[in-house]
Amino acid sequence: MVTIIPFKALRPEAQLAKQVASRPYDVLNRKEAKVEAQGNPLSFLHITKSEIGLPDSVDIHSQEVYDKAKENLSAFISRNILFRENKPCYYIYNLTMNGRSQAGLVCGSSVDDYENGLIKKHEFTRPEKEKDRIDHMITIGAQTGNVFLAYKNVEEIDAVINGWIKEKNPQYDFIAEDGIQHSIWIVNDDATIEKISTLFKEKVPATYIADGHHRAASAAKVRKALGNTATENADYFLTTLFPSNQLAILDYNRVITDLNGLDEAGFLSKLEEKFVVEKVTEQHKPTAPHEFGLYLQKQWYKLTAKPDTFNANDAIEVLDISILQNNLLDPVLGIKDQRTDKRIDFIGGIRGLGELEKRVDSGEMKLAISLYPVSIEQLFAVADSGEVMPPKSTWFEPKLRDGLLTHFLD
Repeated sequence: MVTIIPFKALRPEAQLAKQVASRPYDVLNRKEAKVEAQGNPLSFLHITKSEIGLPDSVDIHSQEVYDKAKENLSAFISRNILFRENKPCYYIYNLTMNGRSQAGLVCGSSVDDYENGLIKKHEFTRPEKEKDRIDHMITIGAQTGNVFLAYKNVEEIDAVINGWIKEKNPQYDFIAEDGIQHSIWIVNDDATIEKISTLFKEKVPATYIADGHHRAASAAKVRKALGNTATENADYFLTTLFPSNQLAILDYNRVITDLNGLDEAGFLSKLEEKFVVEKVTEQHKPTAPHEFGLYLQKQWYKLTAKPDTFNANDAIEVLDISILQNNLLDPVLGIKDQRTDKRIDFIGGIRGLGELEKRVDSGEMKLAISLYPVSIEQLFAVADSGEVMPPKSTWFEPKLRDGLLTHFLD
């Protein structure tokens, strides 16, 4: 069973929360972050993307950037923009997008649980992305990036969290510029804190990383790097745990630069060996597993994988992204590794199929492929099997904001 703890969050004054809260550091590049933080000296991007305050000639992974983050964090604290909670608390973070809400528990999750496989992974991590977060955490002495975890929902936990939301007023409650509502409650009652800790200890055998594999891996390596200087706080890392019955995974689509030497007719002929190919008169967003949309030469097609093209009893091979890789990307287009091949790019479903058309119609890309989303049950099955999903398989929305709750390492 998993171990979670309350913690003394570093957080903004209520009236400043909307200005402080920023999109996650890893969804913005330097230029985008600079534009987003322009005119807002309270944006937490000054801490998570501190390169925006330095000349563009400075490497974003240089120690100068991490030192700047530390300087900015200290300034936020000294100016009373941020303050530290006076006792360990749990926090409930509710996100509402397009009328649908999901409430998660913000807590410290155990590094030991991560290393012992009780916090389960479904993706590989890249060393350079890990090092960036390790250097950032060690330099500023805090974890600013929240790891999004899922767990198989437990009715007793649902009841405690939903009851608190109904009976208490949120500490923060605002609608961000993208229309997503962010509401946070502070759980500071000792009996409730103990009840939540006990329920997770007794009822939740494992949690699953939905978003934040690099942040989780980095937290474990930071504890190791700190060695004898590590405090108890370094034994835990910042997480938000969402029950599976509240989560939705969006599609994660592909755009590709060329047809690997084929003309359109030859390409479509190759597809017909593994898929049923049908022309359609409008954008095609798949409505069932093993169905794909293809956009080529301003024409949409519906592709349906033939039954003999995948193993329905294999947790990995049954995934649509595996079917796509094994029957189209590799054998037809010559894309063997989606993580490293420069001919393919990825577009989160939040951007819609119009973005796929835009990338192709501009001439930047030759074709686009829309996919049916992975289910939360499939994610659990892959993680439970000890396997990893193909790259860029899942896209979770809405995303947690940085800066509202930060976990100190000391």
